[in-house]
Amino acid sequence: MAEFSLARDFPSAEEADWQALVQEALKGAPFASLRSTTYDGIVIEPLYARAVGASVIPGRAPGAPWGMMQRIDLPDPEAANAQILDDLHNAASGFVLVFAGAVGDFGYTLSATEAAIAQALNGVHLDAGVTLELDFGPLSRQVADVVASYVKAKGLAPSSLQIRFGFDPLGAMATLGVVPMPWTELAAMVTGLISGLANQGFTGPFAVADGRPVHAAGGSEAQELAFVLANAIAYLRALEAGGIKLDDARRYIFFRLAADQDQFLTIAKFRAIRKLWTRIEEACRFKPSRAIVTAETAWRMMTRRDAYGNIVRGTIAAFAAAIGGADAITVLPFSAALGLPDAFARRIARNTQTILIEEANLQRVADPAAGSGAIESLTDQLCMRAWALFQEIERTGGTAKALETGSIQQAVAKVRAEREANIARRKDSLIGTSDFPDLTEEPVAVLEAPKNATVDAAQGQRIEPLPRFRLAEPFELLRAQSDAYLSRHGGRPKVFLACLGRPSDFNARASFAKSLFESGGIAAISYAGASAPSLPGGERSTPQASGEGDQASRLSSNPSPGPSPSAPARPLPMGEVKTDIAALTAAFEASGTRLACLCSSDKVYASEATDAAKALAAAGARHNYLTGRPGDNRQTLEAAGIGTFIYQGCDTLGVLQSAYERLSA
Repeated sequence: MAEFSLARDFPSAEEADWQALVQEALKGAPFASLRSTTYDGIVIEPLYARAVGASVIPGRAPGAPWGMMQRIDLPDPEAANAQILDDLHNAASGFVLVFAGAVGDFGYTLSATEAAIAQALNGVHLDAGVTLELDFGPLSRQVADVVASYVKAKGLAPSSLQIRFGFDPLGAMATLGVVPMPWTELAAMVTGLISGLANQGFTGPFAVADGRPVHAAGGSEAQELAFVLANAIAYLRALEAGGIKLDDARRYIFFRLAADQDQFLTIAKFRAIRKLWTRIEEACRFKPSRAIVTAETAWRMMTRRDAYGNIVRGTIAAFAAAIGGADAITVLPFSAALGLPDAFARRIARNTQTILIEEANLQRVADPAAGSGAIESLTDQLCMRAWALFQEIERTGGTAKALETGSIQQAVAKVRAEREANIARRKDSLIGTSDFPDLTEEPVAVLEAPKNATVDAAQGQRIEPLPRFRLAEPFELLRAQSDAYLSRHGGRPKVFLACLGRPSDFNARASFAKSLFESGGIAAISYAGASAPSLPGGERSTPQASGEGDQASRLSSNPSPGPSPSAPARPLPMGEVKTDIAALTAAFEASGTRLACLCSSDKVYASEATDAAKALAAAGARHNYLTGRPGDNRQTLEAAGIGTFIYQGCDTLGVLQSAYERLSA
């Protein structure tokens, strides 16, 4: 077996051999078309060689599973307690209590009162290795005091507990858009709270450098890393100024990053933060220690439509964070964007991690990405770009000053605008929302609960906040318009797909058009039964006059119809196919819509698009679309009545918004 090799019977392959095959497959397209670029300007190559001399980046203890954290945001403390106990009895290693105004406040939170916290923690053995993490904003002092008092009342030794307190005044400033007091005063106040907890015996960590405000606002990976690094430095300086030894201070800080469905960038980001923090520790003349890095799956990738697709996104994100070395991971329930998740959604979030640990065994290998040419390159380039952005924040005077001047917000807004443009053009795809939507999806159950009242973030200087958003929101607004239309008219808005020629001519573009229009809630009604094949000797078959039932069999949401049930199936002879324009326009009139979209190949368009467009316009089409780029035929097609061309990379949101305007005219 020692000599057995699956590769020994294959010839050795060189990069030049691969390049030759690629050039052949590209058929004249430039090699650069295989490259992609991140929002940080990092060019990702299609192929990387093994990284030579790469070493493992120390993360969590080798072979040890990460902490499986469950989010607790149930407003009812009794329900929160039941959820905590259920999670802990089913393999969760800890839980995160979310309070109003926190970075992770998505509308539902636990009350910050002594009674609510005591009820939520009832029966929870914090001294049995359970990890408690606190996600709080303006209520940090209140919650910290309540938790400390609870521990004292239970007679627990604070040093035996695993509590991450999560003080993050800079994250709260960025999220809420308020500077409650000058940073020097705020830093001293928080440092005093941390010193008080440490004097009681709590070991921390106490302060969190949280990247979620930047990520949820649309920022790039390097921007998120620079933000947390600058925040960690600010907390480090504040703790030292407050009389805490620098060696202790660095252990009082932990990191929290967002993990999203871009698995390679997420892996690289989690590896990069450890390298960056090691550089800070070395600059402080310390031997690098293992920082605590936690993850939460990203809010901005969550969708309200096809919510079950969030399970896949959450799994990819959790996988990437685990491979990147996260010490603890929280998976958002798949229905979080719809409302307050129920027990089923929370169980799926928990079991996602259980499967990755118990079945996939992802924790068995320390830094499995080490040596990968692609991941090592991404990690190093993220480190360089994040360090440069971190230096910019430092030159401004630190995070607090950079937030006050708006430089961080402006940089993040620029990247967000790029994301929104790419979402509008479906360059960045959201499966189930912007691509391959399902207009007949069943509603997803969530719990009935009132949303939080707006948090009064205390008085102070108002600054521009980092506004949280989800990538799917623009398409969800259009789907909401479709739902309203359905309620008013008893049916969804529709577009008629006029498929010309054979299925091989129109299938691909009809599928594209269907996905495009239905991403905005406009049902695509296809007519593909108008093709009359040429018969031997030049005779053409002519369709029979169709009754109501025959019309219904021809109108379908499927652009690839099967054989007609009323006629025997027979193979179509080879030769020219000419669309029956009269039957096509009759089907359009029966469809009940006034929007039409031509779908076929460029070759068929050249011979039939002009006649079809004119006939559809004469039959009452308010607007004709054509799937594909017009090329040199734009003027001819526009003169025939084609108003809009849809194609990969077009402004899909603009097309859909205009369609609704035409439907309501």
